[in-house]
Amino acid sequence: MKICIYGAGAVGGHLAGRLAAGGVDVAVVARGPHLAAIQANGLRVETPEGPLVSHPLASDSAAAIGVQDLVIVAVKAPALPQVAAGMKPLLGPDTPVAFVMNGIPWWYFHGAPGPFADKRLPRIDPGGAVWDAIGPGRAIGAIAHTACTVIAPGVIKVGNPRNRFVFGRPDGHDDPLLANLAEFLRAGGVEVDVTPRIRDAIWEKLLMNLVGGSLGILTGSPMGEALANRAIATAAEQIAAEAVSIARALGCDPGDPEGGLARLKVSRHKQSILQDLELGRAMEIDALLAVPLELARLAGVATPTADLIVGLAVQRARAAGLYDG
Repeated sequence: MKICIYGAGAVGGHLAGRLAAGGVDVAVVARGPHLAAIQANGLRVETPEGPLVSHPLASDSAAAIGVQDLVIVAVKAPALPQVAAGMKPLLGPDTPVAFVMNGIPWWYFHGAPGPFADKRLPRIDPGGAVWDAIGPGRAIGAIAHTACTVIAPGVIKVGNPRNRFVFGRPDGHDDPLLANLAEFLRAGGVEVDVTPRIRDAIWEKLLMNLVGGSLGILTGSPMGEALANRAIATAAEQIAAEAVSIARALGCDPGDPEGGLARLKVSRHKQSILQDLELGRAMEIDALLAVPLELARLAGVATPTADLIVGLAVQRARAAGLYDG
């Protein structure tokens, strides 16, 4: 099975290392010093169980890699249009593309029942660039429950002893390819679920991204520190409750947020969107914060606490020159 990871940063590189350990013929699209290090020395993934070292085919050009059985995209939402434009050489007539991303994905309403079926989300996919270039029929949803960081070019450190990935087609249909992918990843040492209800999994994680991302931007702190303040913890609980209401109004079951809030209360890890703010990188404001509230308006759900906290976080990103939406 030939799998290309498009964007071999923290999460993408982690996946590449696990797949290689599971016996997959892996290629990666990367760039800069990270690419040079992988080409020279291989990809090193430092896990709690020990290091995984692999030597994937690595290039900054999809054309140098060629057609794949599966492409896994692991870039942040602002980079999607550029990725879509450069991905074509990896795609055969039936090559699916799994998007491992936080927040609401560009394909969210593809294959969804109800009045919003196939509705496009221009904030996430401006001008329909990804929808038109890749096509929602190829899309596979993917959620990563992992904490990892690029600590040096070609080297990724995995912080959590438990790492879980969830995959599913937007239309909920069974896909033998996903069953095979799951087996390879399990052989590489991570937990994997394949679900017919991928939007439930999206909202399960989004609840915590919405809470931790918005409050992280405002406090500049890991959630374990911020939520020690009772007033901030109350706001977090209210945001989570409002997000549950949005998900349910859209026909999804995000589960009970109590477990996620409990994990945030002991987290010493800065949210990725806060790391982007501190490093001056483009921030995933739309997918993580703005579009969920747009969906609330579509569904007729009131979100007063989230509106205030997200509004403040968005203004903080604008003031830093990292968001112009």
